[in-house]
Amino acid sequence: MRTAWVGTSDLSVSRLGLGTMSWGAAAPVTEVIAMVKAFVDAGGNLIDTAAAYGSGEVEALIGRILTRTVARQDLVIATKSGFVVHHGERVIDNSRATLLTDLAGSLRRLGTDWVDLWQVHAWGDDPLDETLRAADHAVAQGMARQVGVSNFVGWQVAKAATWQRAQSATPIVSAQAEYSLLARRAELELLPCATDLGLGFFAWSGLGRGVLSGKYATGVPRGSRGGDPAMAWFVEQFFDEGSRRIVNAVAAAAEGLGLTPAQVALIWLRDAPGVTAPLVGPRTLDQLRPLLATDSLSLPDPITAALDDVSGGPNQARTASHLESHDRIEAGPTDRPPEHR
Repeated sequence: MRTAWVGTSDLSVSRLGLGTMSWGAAAPVTEVIAMVKAFVDAGGNLIDTAAAYGSGEVEALIGRILTRTVARQDLVIATKSGFVVHHGERVIDNSRATLLTDLAGSLRRLGTDWVDLWQVHAWGDDPLDETLRAADHAVAQGMARQVGVSNFVGWQVAKAATWQRAQSATPIVSAQAEYSLLARRAELELLPCATDLGLGFFAWSGLGRGVLSGKYATGVPRGSRGGDPAMAWFVEQFFDEGSRRIVNAVAAAAEGLGLTPAQVALIWLRDAPGVTAPLVGPRTLDQLRPLLATDSLSLPDPITAALDDVSGGPNQARTASHLESHDRIEAGPTDRPPEHR
């Protein structure tokens, strides 16, 4: 599997990551073990999790896999802290003490001394300098190799990254947010911000919370997240007419290319400007295998443009990149800038 640098850091990850929010009760342990083994065998290394997933159960599951199935050095483990339970309610607490306690719990459950990427799970009300001092401490103590942020909007990412640079402190190396053909808001501010600051970008729910696979085209299948009363809210917002048009366009492209809709949606996302790696959350090995098969595939430019158009319009960064590439060709090979990494 191809790899990519996380921004300008020295962290290298596979161009596809496994998101783990739906693991635990929703995914049998045997299936999770099979998926992780197949993922690593295919050259994948990035697994993204969080202390809040299953109230720690998902991290504990990954820890068991590390002792039985996969060597620690074969994985890049990213986790997140800050979503905690206070007085029976889940809240965002980005205080230094809570974040470091959360991380210590993650390390214990994962059965490892460090994580490769530690991310603040969401923007909160705590003073930003206090939150970032926790990041400095975690790296200084060897609890984390790199730090990033998750579910921050563009100005929040810029504020955090710039603060760290001004303090000559532990740099923010990545941002993570929802991004797919059904959710392109990241293109407006977040992706340009990450690109300008030299940050990696991880796109969670790269298959539109499962809707882009087409499995909801004729109804809600039993056993799906949409059919689970506890998770229906997560997918129902993509059951509207506009989303349906996008899903139909993806299905039409897939039929013409001899691919599955999920493969088309994933390739579009992986190759979008600024994306380091999409995060996908399969619950079975059968769902994962076709996604692994996309590593060497790409979409024809007209298909990409058509999907851009139907899902919200041209991707301005993609258009600018094409124009820049054309200008470089016109200028001749001696005028091309050196390759980045």
